[in-house]
Amino acid sequence: MRTVSVLVVALTSTALVARAADVSGRWHAEFDTQIGVQKYLFTFQASNSALVGTAVSEIQGVKRTTELKEGKIEGDVISFVEPLDFDGIELRIKYTGRVRADEIEFKREVGDVAVEEFKAARVRPGLTNAPSTDAQATAGTNVARAESPRRRGMFGGPIELGPDDKPAFDEPPPGFNKKREGILHGKLEMIEYDSKTVGTRRKMLVYTPPGYSATNKYPVLYLLHGIGGDETEWQRYASVDVLMDNLIADGKAVPMIVVMPNGRAQKDDRPVGNVFASAPAFETFEHDLLNDVIPTIEARYSVHTNREHRAIAGLSMGGGQSLNFGLKHLDKFAWIGGFSSAPNTKPAAELIPDPETVKQKLRLLFLSCGNKDGLIRISQQFHAYLKEKGIPHIWHVDGHGHDPAHWRNALYHFAQLIFRVPPEAERTGAGASAQIFTSGTSSA
Repeated sequence: MRTVSVLVVALTSTALVARAADVSGRWHAEFDTQIGVQKYLFTFQASNSALVGTAVSEIQGVKRTTELKEGKIEGDVISFVEPLDFDGIELRIKYTGRVRADEIEFKREVGDVAVEEFKAARVRPGLTNAPSTDAQATAGTNVARAESPRRRGMFGGPIELGPDDKPAFDEPPPGFNKKREGILHGKLEMIEYDSKTVGTRRKMLVYTPPGYSATNKYPVLYLLHGIGGDETEWQRYASVDVLMDNLIADGKAVPMIVVMPNGRAQKDDRPVGNVFASAPAFETFEHDLLNDVIPTIEARYSVHTNREHRAIAGLSMGGGQSLNFGLKHLDKFAWIGGFSSAPNTKPAAELIPDPETVKQKLRLLFLSCGNKDGLIRISQQFHAYLKEKGIPHIWHVDGHGHDPAHWRNALYHFAQLIFRVPPEAERTGAGASAQIFTSGTSSA
């Protein structure tokens, strides 16, 4: 009787594993990423422990079919690699999934850039409303959109927090970027300029403060977007015009012009398709910024033209640009901010070969990141170098991820500190408690 029981248990276990690993067929997924909503239709063929298949993907109307590589099945776990041509270099997108009946819970690792989690649902054959093989719209299909927003805390990689990784500011007050009545409002306008760097006409969004007048001179903040954005991204994420109107009305920020250019310096600068392939254009933007954007602003608006009245800051890829360009060109910028800076950020030792010169020239260096952001190690390493060399800076770590909440909050704090002389002496509101790191210590 015992032999029969063991045999039954063994057969049952084998059957369960077989069902869990039965992935042959089509699976549909739709999930959010930093570069937008991506739609996938996976077609798998399984044979014992081997897995082959294809992935048909669509993002922002651009479709791509890829043959999957290195497919394996081990029990109820599957894994495979989706190769992606990244400017002539093959980027490996690694998938690991756990099969649960008609659903697969996936972890997706995009090189060293991002880690995302999502779910794929099985497409049942014989149903007229099943998703088509071109991964087009899912509305009306038998497959519900997977409830799988990207896990912001998983973005980039593992997170290890140290004693310095804490908030330098309180959270902004409710409604800090909501439009208020009874105060003066600035102006937001989209302008065009001729880019000699790119060889085409380009756009940028410009905020001018309430009461802007050609008889006054204004400082300028150049605000840079992320890899999946464009000249409208900051406005969409933070309502920059409203945020600045409120700060200026409360006397917390100096009236300034905010310029939001397109940091993707190439002729087709729209964030569509494989936006990672446009990474080299973000480096090229250094020349467009210095030789085309800044001269356009200084010719068109009444602004100060010295470094003391010019700031640069950005989010993610734009944070890396701001640190790379700003620290390289201290003759142009005295105020620099990197929010959730991305892997394009150059090592601090490379950007700051002469710490003493930086100490003398820099008015403010502001680093921030969320404690749920998998890219935090980039900013942590930058902060550690600055602290080691005794370079004054602000290091602010809040409770957010790699997301708009952190970026608009960081802008709220950064905007209050710039163009003040000295920044430590005139902090107002939330800025009053900021940590200034110097000589390996921090001071409030």
